[in-house]
Amino acid sequence: MRSSLTLVGTLWAFLSLGTAVASSTSYFLPYWLFGSQLGKPVSFSTFRRCNYPVRGEGHSLIMVEECGRYASFSAIPSLAWQMCTVVTGAGCALLLLVALAAVLGCCMEGLISRMMGRCMGAAQFVGGLLISSGCALYPLGWNSPEIMQTCGNVSNQFQLGTCRLGWAYYAGGAAAAAMLICTWLSCFAGRNPKPVMLAESIMRNTNSYAMELDHCLKP
Repeated sequence: MRSSLTLVGTLWAFLSLGTAVASSTSYFLPYWLFGSQLGKPVSFSTFRRCNYPVRGEGHSLIMVEECGRYASFSAIPSLAWQMCTVVTGAGCALLLLVALAAVLGCCMEGLISRMMGRCMGAAQFVGGLLISSGCALYPLGWNSPEIMQTCGNVSNQFQLGTCRLGWAYYAGGAAAAAMLICTWLSCFAGRNPKPVMLAESIMRNTNSYAMELDHCLKP
């Protein structure tokens, strides 16, 4: 089966898939920020959290050691994290869509032309920019009460206090940066249509229209 991609295009397709999966995985996992509360380790992403306090018997606080997402969008600790959730999620969805289309181009002839590949590269650049914007917005939410309780009550915007950034935050940022390479590779991904094939296609369509017109004019 003939591919619609060049050799560079095949590399682009699988690199795009790998970076899109890495970005989406880091977006979903709650390991962007690590801290502690009531002597227990706590971790966050933008919309998920591992280990959280609840009121126990006698109104004392106890830690529930499990991971989960916030009950609603409005329950996310800060406006900056809400914006980060939307922006980063949109970027990951866009990268996944382009990556799947690129992988399909490895198996289907004529699916991705040189111009189409460049347009897909532009979409990847936008997706990487959205994820990078999400990473930039994330520190703006470190001054929310919930985060301050986890970071020794000394955290602020762009100041971690006793917390530290997690591997998922770095992985998402690195994957977004890798999209710059994918954007460059996309310029050489698609095949240019051969003039002979284009002429044959035009002649075939012309002959088909002529036969249909001749059939219609016959009494």
